[in-house]
Parts: sequence; structure tokens; C-alpha cells
Amino acid sequence: MALPESKLTNAVHWSLTAVAGVAIAVALTVPGWSTRLDGLILILAAVTSVTALTRQLPVESVAFAAFVAALIGGAAHGLSARTGIPFGPVTFGETAGPKLFNTVPWTLPLFWVVAVFNSRGVARLGLRPWRKVKNYGLWLIGCTALLTGLWDLALEPFASHVKHLWFWQATKIPVAWHGASPVVPLGWFFVSLVILGFVMPYLIKKQPGKTRTPDFAPLVLWLGVLAYFGIASAQTGLWSAVVLDGVLAAVVTAFAVRGARW
Repeated sequence: MALPESKLTNAVHWSLTAVAGVAIAVALTVPGWSTRLDGLILILAAVTSVTALTRQLPVESVAFAAFVAALIGGAAHGLSARTGIPFGPVTFGETAGPKLFNTVPWTLPLFWVVAVFNSRGVARLGLRPWRKVKNYGLWLIGCTALLTGLWDLALEPFASHVKHLWFWQATKIPVAWHGASPVVPLGWFFVSLVILGFVMPYLIKKQPGKTRTPDFAPLVLWLGVLAYFGIASAQTGLWSAVVLDGVLAAVVTAFAVRGARW
């Protein structure tokens, strides 16, 4: 049964978002607290990604979609750690946390929930003027996958060089972004397509009603996480990552706001 979109539901979501914001601020400003709060910040980001959708969709549908996203994304990284496919050879650091099935850290599936759910929300904002076009669903899937791949570009310097969550091994491709070959964001793009192929039917409102006001919650979280990556990268001196984060934030904001104002 769907939770009603009420003041209470919105209050829960935005309260969790505020707590996540406070945790990020403490992690970035209070010495010694960054490592302690990393896991909590990721959990809060994943939970708020889910609660944003439960304001409009049945809880069981959103929960199942989150489970599928976490399962497929985590399995893809586990496969890559063992075979090098689809992202390339990777080694997980101790700071990534205990491993599930002795293969993939518990944190990685949550990254996928945050990336896919909020990229989809941002894509819906940007594509709002075309939501009645015949191929809107395909455009939404493609745009979501693209935003997920771009989100990974911002994640990689933070994960590899700031938090040491994982390390990419050298490949034959001569170009790399802070250790990650171009195959990595491409892998995120294609894996997210697979995820969306399974979960999109569960993220569609079955009873159409009046046109809803734009939901900026996914954009807020997308940009908030990007800001966290950027500030942490700046503190480590990764200025190329900071520039990329700023460019991505500006472009994605313009895309989403332009669509939402239509």
C-alpha cells in the first residue's frame, strides 16, 4: 500500500536529508570524524533516495527496486573484482568495509541505489517537457544511465584517492581518470541500463492523476553528494576532480531546472 504524500511523509524525508547534511558537514569540518561518519552518510543517502520515492509510490515497489539495484550493481563489481569484467580489474581497500560473500564491500550496493535512484529523479526533471512524447520512457532510461555514468566520474577520485575504498589496476588503455580507465564509467552506464530494465516497471505510478509539481528532492541529493565529493577532493588537493564536480553540478542543475520550469 502506498504511503500518502502528506506533510508527515515529506517531513520524514526532509528530516533525514537534513541529518545527512549535518553528518556531511561534521565529517568535512571536524578532524577525525570523517572516517567515523562515512558509513552513516552512505546509509542516510541511500535511505533518503528511497523515501523520496515512497512519497509517490508503494513502499514495496520502491523497496524491491532498491534491492534489485543494489544486487545487480554489487554483483557487477564482485564480478569485476574476480574477472575484470565489466569495469576492469579492481582491488577493494579495507576502508570500504566488510565484504559480502567475501567478494564485494557492503558499501558498494548502496552507492548504486544512490546513483541510479537520484539520477532517474534528475532525468525526470530535465525531461519534463517531453513526458508525453511516445518514446519518453526510452529517453528517461538513457538519460538516467548517462547521469549515472557521470556520477561515477565524480565518485572515482573520491573513492580511490580520498577514501581509498578501491584501487583500479592498470589496463592497456593509456587514458585514465585518477586511476580509472574510461571503461569504468561506461560500465556504470551499461550496468545501470540493466538495472533500469528490471526496476522501471516498479517505479511507474500505476494510477495516473493530475500533473504533479516537480520533485526537486533527487536533484538536492545528487548535488549534495557531488558537493561532498568536491569538497573532500579539494581538501586532498585533487583540483581536477573539483573542477569536474563543479562543471557537472552546473550542467546538471541547468538541465533539471530548465525542464522543471516548463
